[in-house]
Amino acid sequence: MIGVVLGLFGAIYGIILAFVIVNLWTQMEETRTGVAREATAAATLVRDVQAFPPEPRERIDAALGAYLHAVVDVQWPMMREGRPDFEATAGKAQAVYEALQSYEPQSNTEQAYYDRAAEQLDEVVAERRARIAMATRQLPPLLQALVYGGALVIVALTALYGTRRIRVQVLFTGTVAALIGFSLLLVLVLDRPFTGDLCVSPAPFKEGALAVFWP
Repeated sequence: MIGVVLGLFGAIYGIILAFVIVNLWTQMEETRTGVAREATAAATLVRDVQAFPPEPRERIDAALGAYLHAVVDVQWPMMREGRPDFEATAGKAQAVYEALQSYEPQSNTEQAYYDRAAEQLDEVVAERRARIAMATRQLPPLLQALVYGGALVIVALTALYGTRRIRVQVLFTGTVAALIGFSLLLVLVLDRPFTGDLCVSPAPFKEGALAVFWP
């Protein structure tokens, strides 16, 4: 009877665990893609304002550089610690808007680049909000209880599934426990996209056209 129950529970738990891992991995990739989109929009903004005269261009670049440093140096460590703060970069983002809005395009060419720069800045702010939202997202408590509680049930049933040789039973139980333990570790890591070895990196904010803002 224990063998039948173990096989049934193991199949159900395996499906649930696989679903959770795939879902969390997808969220991790979406977060990484969103960070890349935010950095790409910022880099495009830098290129677009090159069409402006030196004074407004330098003012916008300075505001954007301050925003990028706030993201990487201030907000990223907070997200890594699991306490993202939306206001950590709110003032810097608003400063970029004010710097851009303070310039009046003087030609059709500048107007075209100005409109494109405004679109890219909106994209930066939108992806910023999505990034912070992903930093606060975790598995629902009920699903956490199912994943971690189910692991205890499976290991307990495995231990109760007796064999004639104690060494074989210990090896069998230990192997199942190790496999489930590594799977739960992966769940824990993927559930925190800005923490751990698989965390999303702020490197895109320092590459390409944005490298000029970093020493």
